[in-house]
This record gives sequence, structure tokens and C-alpha cells, in this order.
Amino acid sequence: MIPIIPFPLKYIKYEGSFKFNEEVKINAPEKFSNLINHLNEKIFTFLGYQLEIINSESSHNRIELKIEPLLTRLGTEGYILNITPQIISVQGASLQGIFYGIESLLQLILSLKRENLEQLPLLSIEDYPRFLWRGFMLDVSRHYQSVETIKKLLEIMAFLKMNRFHWHFNDDQGWRIEMNEYPKLTKIGSKRKDTQIGGFLSKKYRGISHGGYYTTDEVREIIQYAQQRYIQVVPEIEIPGHCSAVIASYPEVSCRGNEIDVKTKAGIYKDIYCPGKEKTFAFLERLLTELIQLFPSNTIHIGGDETPKNRWKKCLDCQTRIKQEGLKNEKGLYFYFINRIISFLNSRGKICIGWNQILNQSLDKATIIQWWAGRKSKLVKSLNGGRKIIISKISHNYLDYNYLVFPMHRFYNYEPIPRKLEQEYHKNILGVEAELWTEWVPNLERLGWQAFPRLFASAEVGWTQKELKNFSHFKERIPNLLSFLKIMEMPSAKNEVIDPSIFKRIVHFYKWFKWPKV
Repeated sequence: MIPIIPFPLKYIKYEGSFKFNEEVKINAPEKFSNLINHLNEKIFTFLGYQLEIINSESSHNRIELKIEPLLTRLGTEGYILNITPQIISVQGASLQGIFYGIESLLQLILSLKRENLEQLPLLSIEDYPRFLWRGFMLDVSRHYQSVETIKKLLEIMAFLKMNRFHWHFNDDQGWRIEMNEYPKLTKIGSKRKDTQIGGFLSKKYRGISHGGYYTTDEVREIIQYAQQRYIQVVPEIEIPGHCSAVIASYPEVSCRGNEIDVKTKAGIYKDIYCPGKEKTFAFLERLLTELIQLFPSNTIHIGGDETPKNRWKKCLDCQTRIKQEGLKNEKGLYFYFINRIISFLNSRGKICIGWNQILNQSLDKATIIQWWAGRKSKLVKSLNGGRKIIISKISHNYLDYNYLVFPMHRFYNYEPIPRKLEQEYHKNILGVEAELWTEWVPNLERLGWQAFPRLFASAEVGWTQKELKNFSHFKERIPNLLSFLKIMEMPSAKNEVIDPSIFKRIVHFYKWFKWPKV
């Protein structure tokens, strides 16, 4: 079994080996400099030396990187990796495909370090992903995570051939991105006085303030770092709910206009944006315009989930808007709000993504739905209707629960395509995304414990064909990736924790919804 995660589409192993040492050379054109540097940096990290770069096919003991137009049949992310006794060849129809071939090669090279060997097995791999969207979401509102931590996560995502980093910037507990148009968002909204600990029902607090945000320069730095690894950064700004940190900074965009604090406790709050006021839309349009200028991504996430409408019922501006627009009620006002924001973003050339609560009959067809909760019948109906959907089921893709609730096998064995969905509509599922909400994730130690190695499983669900998945084989390949985490100084859960028996899960049921002290 080759130690590669996610597992490739096809591979053949041959007798013999390729001697891998510092005498090996890299042959590639100058335009491949980003790929060459990435390969050499990792080889140095793993083995302590770098390889000489040549532009010649005369050397037999070499790694060859090559664009092959005929490989368009594998798509832009597909690749072929061949290891013969004298040449390692990585080919793809695009630089991205070659990059993923390099990641597979690097996992094989990493196994040499683990086993203290110099011999790579001779093999041939042909590979491409099952799904277009293979994502990971990090909530930095509840707990700010450093630029260094985010770069580590991007590096690991690239190693796993994941290609979407969903960056959740704001919620009730904090705003985390510098906006030149609205400086109070970071001056006020990025700080909270305290933080709840111990779970949603707990009355305990940490006893210290929490804050932090990303400057525009830091955001650009992270975007560039991600682009070099073929990862698209998708920003999320929550609309119209989960915005207490915004209202604490600019109360005039809420219904009551009252001063409130950035929330210290997890949960859902009543103070949200007021769609009855034109100044709310002016505020959001200026905010989103600045976001568009900062992020090259063709998609912008607008949230849209968990929106209590209590304030709207008592707001004269909202009630006037309902009458003027001929809406039935506050639910109609919610969809008016969502559709207006989507229309604005579409006019700026952006595709919107929103949690599945935004689904309505008048929703723009290009809008992508991120499905996290709801009836499967409604999901199938939406897919049959042509709606493009990313799967992020709370029951199988959420990393913020402990391993007693969601053990490793639950992540791995999940099938994103509903059984009742006809074959012709399978293409409407863009892919899968793992979510890490950070109410109870205050530091790198806890983040690593929650995410790894379960993110390995999510990566294989997104890339590997359904019929090739095998949980027993997957577990055999995990140690190689764990050694990579160790090199990256990224913590992870211990092996005895990640897949508890059903007996242990039942016996410790009382721990299912407890979050440990950190």
C-alpha cells in the first residue's frame, strides 16, 4: 500500500527501486520556478539537502517536471507520476496538476525519512479529484488565530490536495479584518472583555480579554501564500445575523441603534442588521466593495444562517420596508435582504455562497449553497433543480465536536452524494468542506487536536473515488501524514482517542457535549 493521502485513482507498483539521494537533479523549465522551489524546500525539510536544478535530459538520475497537453483528459488538477529506475516524471496538463503530482511524490519521499531508507518504489500513478471543491473553513472570530498558524494550515491543506480555504472573519464574538472604510471594526469590534469556557451552558469565563485582527497587508500575504499552493481563499462576512461585533462598532446599522458589547458568550443574538434603513445597505456595500478589492476570489460567502427576526417585528423602519416592497412578513424581509446583497455582489462580478437558510424561490441561480443542516429531501430537490451545492453536514463534516461525538470513521465513511439523487445531477454537488468553529478552540494545541487527523479523512472524501475508499487501508497511511504534522509543529489527537469503540462512546455519553479546560 502506497502511503499517500488522499488515495490516488490508479496506481501500479513494479519490482525494483529508484535511489533517492542528494545526487538526484531536477529538470524543469524556468517558468516552473514556484514548483521547483516548493519541491526543494520540502526535500530540504525532510532530508536536509536540496537538489541541483538543470535544464537538460542528459542526466539519468533526475526528477522531470513537464506540461503535457494530452493530459487534459485528467482535468486541470490531474497528474501522472512515474517512478522508473532512473527517472521520476511528474506530468500534468497544468501547473496545478503538476503541483499535486509533486505533493504525492513528497509524501513518498517523507516515507523514506520515516523508515530511514533511500529507495523509492517503482510505480505509476494516474490521478485526478472526485470533486472540484475540497475545502476547510476556519472560524477566527471566536478565537483569533495567528498568521503563522494559518500558513501552517495552508501548507497541510496543500499536502492533502485541498483547494479552498474558507475564512470566517466575523461573528458575534469578534471582527477580525482591517477595513479602511470602517476603522471602528478593529478598534472596537476586534476586542471582547472575556470569553465563556466549558460549553454552551457553562457560566464560567476565562477572566481575560481576547482580541486580534488581520491587517490588509497580512491578508494579502496569506492570499499570496495560498495562491502559491493553488488554494483559493474565500472570505465570509456574516449577513444579516451573527454581527454583534459590527453593531458594537457601528450601532446605527441595527434596528434600535443602541450601544452593545462584543459578545463574550457563545450563541445566537437578537441584534442584527436593519434592512429597513438604507444606511445599512450603504454600509454593507462599501464594506463589501473593500473586501472585493482585497480578495481575488470569484466567490464571496455572505453567511445567512441563524437570523432571529425579533427586532424586525418591532422596528418601524423594517415594517415600513415590508409594506413598501409588498412583502408578506419578516421572513420575506429576510429574503429581500439576502437577494439585494447578492444582486450587489453579482453586479461586481462575484458569485455568492451562503448557508442553506438563504434558499428561496427568487434566489439567483448562480448562487452557491453550502448545506450544513436540513432535510435530505430538500437537498435532493435543490440539486434536481440545478442548484450548485457544497456539502458541509454538521453530522459528518464539523471538526469542533470531540471524537466521542464524531470519531474518525464517521468523517471517513461519509458519502456526500445522496443515494436518491439521479446520476445526471451528481455534478451539482461541487464538493465537500470541513468546518472548524472555534468557540472552544483558544490555541494551536486545541486547534490541532480538533482538526487532525480528521481533516485527512475529509481530504480523502473530497478527492478519492467512492469505490476506492477503504478505512482500514486509510488508517495504515495515517502515520506518514502524522510525521508531516510533527515537522510542521502542528499538534494532533493521539491514536487511542480518534476512533473510540461504540462501547466507549455509549459509556461516556455524558462527555459528548463537554469541552475540556484549556
